[in-house]
Amino acid sequence: MKPVVAIVGRPNVGKSTLFNRLTKSRDAIVADFPGLTRDRHYGNARLGPREFIVVDTGGFEPDAGAGIVREMARQTRQAVAEADVVIFVVDVRAGLSAQDHDIADYLRSQRKRVVLAANKAEGMRESPLLAEFHELGIGEPVPVSSAHGQGIRSLVEVALDQLPPQEDDEAASQEDADRPVRLAVAGRPNVGKSTLINAWLGEERLIAFDQPGTTRDAIVVPFEREGRRFELVDTAGLRRKGRVFEAVEKFSVVKTLQAIEHANVVVLLLDATQGVSEQDAHIAGYVLECGRAVVIALNKWDAVDAYQREMLQRSIDQRLSFLRHAPPLHVSALRRQGLGPLWRAIGQAYDSAMCKLPTPALNKVLLEAVAHQQPARAGRFRPKLRYAHQGGMNPPVIVIHGNSLEHVSDAYKRYLEGRIRDHFRLTGTPLRIEMRSADNPFVQQD
Repeated sequence: MKPVVAIVGRPNVGKSTLFNRLTKSRDAIVADFPGLTRDRHYGNARLGPREFIVVDTGGFEPDAGAGIVREMARQTRQAVAEADVVIFVVDVRAGLSAQDHDIADYLRSQRKRVVLAANKAEGMRESPLLAEFHELGIGEPVPVSSAHGQGIRSLVEVALDQLPPQEDDEAASQEDADRPVRLAVAGRPNVGKSTLINAWLGEERLIAFDQPGTTRDAIVVPFEREGRRFELVDTAGLRRKGRVFEAVEKFSVVKTLQAIEHANVVVLLLDATQGVSEQDAHIAGYVLECGRAVVIALNKWDAVDAYQREMLQRSIDQRLSFLRHAPPLHVSALRRQGLGPLWRAIGQAYDSAMCKLPTPALNKVLLEAVAHQQPARAGRFRPKLRYAHQGGMNPPVIVIHGNSLEHVSDAYKRYLEGRIRDHFRLTGTPLRIEMRSADNPFVQQD
């Protein structure tokens, strides 16, 4: 198994910068803003042939009293418990603080192997400022610069030293060659996205707090259900541009949109007590624009009465009419109700998005549809639809060849889409139809 390396330290010492440097990614948001990272954030890293898992954590305050700071501290404690080795990051330029002493005391009590990383030490490898960190009793500080990449290799070598060698699991990697299903949970702030993922996992893996904007990054959590591997992506809540004031939250919006774009399936979580807002429709439109399979989940369903449910259904019909291929499901993440049907809908949406449509079956559906209703004549032109084949997956793309197809109306394309959906039982995924005209598709063109 891959060793696990947790990165801990007080706020704004460069933990997320180090995480990005180790994973060679930009998965963790970085800004000159203390308290930015709040949940545990996992990533894969490699040093030569050696692979390991890196865990980024929020600013650690072991004696945090209440509120979200206490939740962040609990997340860090869980990361330390999971880790084989802990990288304790301190800031050379800011010097030693009382909070560094508190963290060192906590790490010693956990009896974990700890490596002290003296960050922001560019050009200071021989500086006497490094000497004061011996006070922590953690060991020799390793001077590094996460921002410039200096000393990172030496730090990793020290961290992985004395750990047991990684087992040769080529056979396992061959079996797991298929990539996991990337499942993103998106929605407005405070609709229960983190609560839903915690309900799936059966543990409080993500901070769920009654405060909009608690999640600020796109957090990826590996998960397996009934033999199928998933990557659960908890996203930051998207609100209207006029209400995005902090630069940090603007970065969070970008990360959320990237998570939607790279997902296989998106669970669009709505708050049943508040109805469908313009922002919900905006998020749904972006999901459709990206071509992602989508499942609509109405959270807090247990908290609304019959009248509210009727008004909610009307709101869905009006504002989310373009997602008719994704029927809404009723759930309560807090009470863990409706999770079984939700998982079945997720599986159907993924299978529909990735399905292969045989060309003979597609041509049969196309000819039957044309025989039942021909496309309308446009002046002296009547479009001739001759044959079809599949041009892509996730979402499925149907390419139709024929003559004068530029005159096919959008209404007729929707008619064809409905016939194809019904025949192949495609649910939850958009379906794109491309028309390609030629004078004679059966004659090879020069």
